[in-house]
Amino acid sequence: MGAQHEEEQLSRERKQDRPEGKQAKDPPKSKAEEVFENQPTEPEPELIPRERREVHRRTTVRAHVVHEAIRAEGEDELKRPPAALWWSGLAAGLSMGFSMATMGLLQAGLPDTPWAPLVSSLGYTIGFLIVILGRQQLFTENTLTVVLPLFRHRNWLTLRLVARLWFIVLVANLLGALIFALGAMLTNAFPEGVADAFSAIGHHAIRGSFLDTFFGAVLAGWLIALMVWLMPSADTARVTIIVIITYVVALGGFAHIIAGSVETLYIMVSGEIGPLRYLWDFFLPTLTGNVIGGVALVATLNHAQVIAGSREDNDQGRDRKKRG
Repeated sequence: MGAQHEEEQLSRERKQDRPEGKQAKDPPKSKAEEVFENQPTEPEPELIPRERREVHRRTTVRAHVVHEAIRAEGEDELKRPPAALWWSGLAAGLSMGFSMATMGLLQAGLPDTPWAPLVSSLGYTIGFLIVILGRQQLFTENTLTVVLPLFRHRNWLTLRLVARLWFIVLVANLLGALIFALGAMLTNAFPEGVADAFSAIGHHAIRGSFLDTFFGAVLAGWLIALMVWLMPSADTARVTIIVIITYVVALGGFAHIIAGSVETLYIMVSGEIGPLRYLWDFFLPTLTGNVIGGVALVATLNHAQVIAGSREDNDQGRDRKKRG
């Protein structure tokens, strides 16, 4: 409302500054502006200050605000020292083990029925809740946040910093996943019968062909990156968004490079599959798909829409200056 009042006042001042008999030539209007101006309108209701604040609070956050919030977070991550990235990434890899652990506990306690995965898949969300709310470094999150600064600063220094962060976080995540898988296999920390559930979960994660796993990984990377994109405007709904998005990933059986590595590394260290099968049938297609889904389909597309919107805003700003 305040912005509209300022526009009206500025318009009146411009009309007063014009010499009599002369009309300033306005730039041609876009089709969208003509459609909105030709629509019948009703007088706007008068709002008291409290109601105006409520309208502002309920207004959806614009895309460029979300973009800038994620980009600023990405720049902060690029400035972190390697040691901080390493320990945070290791903690994230260990934490993601609780997704497999909770799924295994639920699966072991449920009857073998068609609806059992609808319940056990809820366990998949636990690791993501710990990692995201605990501000730990997870590889698929960084495929989005640190790429946006690279889109803005297209130079070798930023590219080197992005590559450094990706490498450190990925290796640390995988080491944490391996440690958790070894602990689950070598100890009796979990109740009897849960080991069979862990094995079934691992074989389910590596069941498809290279192409099947790759396509599922693209969808997983897409969903996880979209989840990150939703976080700045989530407010109190952060937990709900994390649970819903990761639950869909689990239900679809879409491959996630870290959560799935805990599952497949478990059956690798237990001798059920060999290292080459883990690398070829899971690691390579999943890593490639997650990166493509997180970067190409989310970061690039959302960045493009923000850039396009910024150019339109700049054009409108230049038009206002010409009118003045």
